[in-house]
Amino acid sequence: MIGYIKSCYDELKNKVSWPTLTQLQASSLVVAVCSVLIAIIIYFMDSGSKNLIKLFFDLF
Repeated sequence: MIGYIKSCYDELKNKVSWPTLTQLQASSLVVAVCSVLIAIIIYFMDSGSKNLIKLFFDLF
């Protein structure tokens, strides 16, 4: 078990390429913008379907 933990630590320390702060900030910005856009799209889809269902039931 100790050998496995040492191996994992060595791999994370020496073999994994970690992003720089600039790359991390750029990626975080992309994720935030995409999240907001998807939330807006879902809001309009929800509002539109709500209005269509209301219109349909108002016919009867």
